[in-house]
Order: sequence, then C-alpha cells, then structure tokens
Amino acid sequence: MAKSQRTAVVLVAAGRGLRAGAGGPKQYREIGGVPVIYRAMEAFSTHSELFAVQPVVNPDDSAMFTAAVAGLKHEAPTNGGATRQASVLAGLEALVRHKPDIVLIHDAARPFVSAGVISRAIEAASRTGAAIPVVPVTDTIKVTSADGNVEDTPDRASLRIAQTPQSFRFDVILEAHRRAAKDGRSDFTDDAAIAEWAGLTVATFEGDVANMKLTTPEDFVREEARLASLLGDIRTGTGYDVHAFGEGDHLMLCGVRVPHTKGFLAHSDGDVGLHALVDAILGALADGDIGSHFPPSEAKWKGASSDQFLKYAIERVTARGGRIANLEVTMICERPKIGPLRDTMRARIAEISGVDISRVAVKATTSERLGFTGREEGIAATASATIRLPWSV
Repeated sequence: MAKSQRTAVVLVAAGRGLRAGAGGPKQYREIGGVPVIYRAMEAFSTHSELFAVQPVVNPDDSAMFTAAVAGLKHEAPTNGGATRQASVLAGLEALVRHKPDIVLIHDAARPFVSAGVISRAIEAASRTGAAIPVVPVTDTIKVTSADGNVEDTPDRASLRIAQTPQSFRFDVILEAHRRAAKDGRSDFTDDAAIAEWAGLTVATFEGDVANMKLTTPEDFVREEARLASLLGDIRTGTGYDVHAFGEGDHLMLCGVRVPHTKGFLAHSDGDVGLHALVDAILGALADGDIGSHFPPSEAKWKGASSDQFLKYAIERVTARGGRIANLEVTMICERPKIGPLRDTMRARIAEISGVDISRVAVKATTSERLGFTGREEGIAATASATIRLPWSV
C-alpha cells in the first residue's frame, strides 16, 4: 500500500482517570504547567502528515476541554462512551465523513508522544495496514496464580510493552470496531486486540520509553521531576520603573485600573508595575530592556496598554522552551493604598502571564514621606522574575 497523506487521529480523552487521584480527570490536570491533553494534542495538531485531529471527550468536560486546548487545531469533539472501546468507535464514526485512508488512535493520557513516533506510526500503517508502537520489557515478568504463587517465568526477549498511537487502515479498523460492538464485545484493552480478534496481522514499530501513560499519582510526581530536570538553567532578573504624576483621574497599576486624583505622565499607560516586571523578565533572558523592544520614540506605543508588553516578555520565555517560576512586584508610593488591591493585582498579572496566582507576589511600601514618592510626585516599582530555561552552552 502506498504511503497516504490522508491520515487522521482519534484522540481518546473521555475517561475519568480515577487511579490518578484527586484533581479531576487526569487529562485536564497540568504537568509541567501545561494541561496533559494539550501536550498530547499539540504533537498531532502540528504534525505535517496529519489532516484531522478528532477528540473524543466526556460531555461533562466540554468547558474544561475548550479551555485546555485553546489555540490548537482540531475537529469538533465528539462524545465518548462508557468504555474506551466505545469512545474509540465514536471517534472513528465521526471521521467517516472525512474519508481518511489511515487513522491513528492515541490516548490523551500519553502527553509525551514525539513527532518521530507519529511519523513511524503513519509509515507502518501505510506499509502493513495495522501496527503498534512497542518498547522492550526490561524487567523479569512472572505469571502468578490466584493465590499469588509464581506459575511461570516467560522469556522477556519476546515480550513487548504496547503504546499508542496505534495505527490502522481506516476502513479495516472501523469495520473491526463495528463488528465487536455488534457482537457485544467490550472487553478489549486496546485497538490492536480488536484487530487481532478480527483476523488482522498487527505489526510493531519502535516506540519511545518517554511515551508513557499517566495512570497513578506517582506517575505525575515522577514526570514533574523529569520535566523540571530539563529546565536546569534557573535565572533571575530585576527591573525598576518610575513615572511622574500629571493630570488624570486614574492610574494603571499591575494591569488594574485604580481611581486616583492624578494620572501618569507616560508615553504608554504608565503602568510602573508591569513595566518593571517586563524589564525583570527580559533581564533574566539577557534580552535587552523594555525600551529596546518598545521604544517610546515610536508613535504606535502612545497610550498603549502595558499588558501587551508583559505578554510579549512571557512569549519570549516560552519561545526559548522556558517556564516562569516566580514573579514579584513591589510598589513604592504613599497613595493609592496597594494593600486592598493586592490580590486583584496578583490575579491580573497571573491572567496576563498564564501562570498560577501562587507564583505571583505584589507588595507595597512607602518611602516614609521622603523623596519624590514621599512628596507624592510619582510612583516607583521594583520587580524580580525567576525563570527556568533548558540548559544550553
């Protein structure tokens, strides 16, 4: 069979994941600061050999799904069934109108699938019609009786651990799933087992040990530690900004509109908190300062909202494969009083930055009536940002 470009994927995400512990369905929990399902779907949505990504979700999870995969290209999700097998069939049926030649079937609980595994899956199904990724068994396996006694020690040389995406000619696996449903068979543990039952020969191709399924709380702890170890370049930057008061009836402080008897004299909206924070992030990246990226000499930044500056700085971190570890702003002023607005400001910074509010601190102090801030001629802010980047020379 010639290699086909009409390849789609069914992303199975309708399960409850109860063995993963508290925190809701595991596919919507975050790992490394990113939802599990986003990581799983992104690999397929960005793969050049795939034309359709068909998610299968629990109807109760619609809002969570939409929020978790925002920005990724996919088909409208279809509702899953009571079992994984029923959910896969629902996904296959949703793809019928697209007439794919090859379909991959992947568990959303495997967030670390690589582009290489996806490409190998497509190639293998194009060549054989049915194939699954596998990795060797490295431990000795025992077959035990109901009372826990060892009955046999199989030769591990012939044993393999099956993974997903499993790949098939679309018409063949669809027919096999339909037959299984018609015959009342709902006990298959993966799609390869259904293919075997239907009389197909299932080939294997090289999987990836990193392409593990998240099942237990311990899996999440281990993978969080692994991801953290990949971001070993820990950097801290600092920032400082000041703006004088002028005419006006409000101030923008840390992204929040604060009523006041004066306004800022500034080219943009004068948000000293966000400006200091942007400088801190750029400093941690060794990537210039806010003035070099947004020159006040350019008219387009006149009156600009400073949230776009912070989003830009965050994107610079993300583009380097990094993560924000902590953001901190200290406001220096006599008035307005920051304390009552502290959590509102923290929430706004977290929203703009896409980080949890627990990683954002906003503090305030006065200068004991000394200097320009003490005379209420303006406001100053200091900031620090801690980021984690992949280590590179």
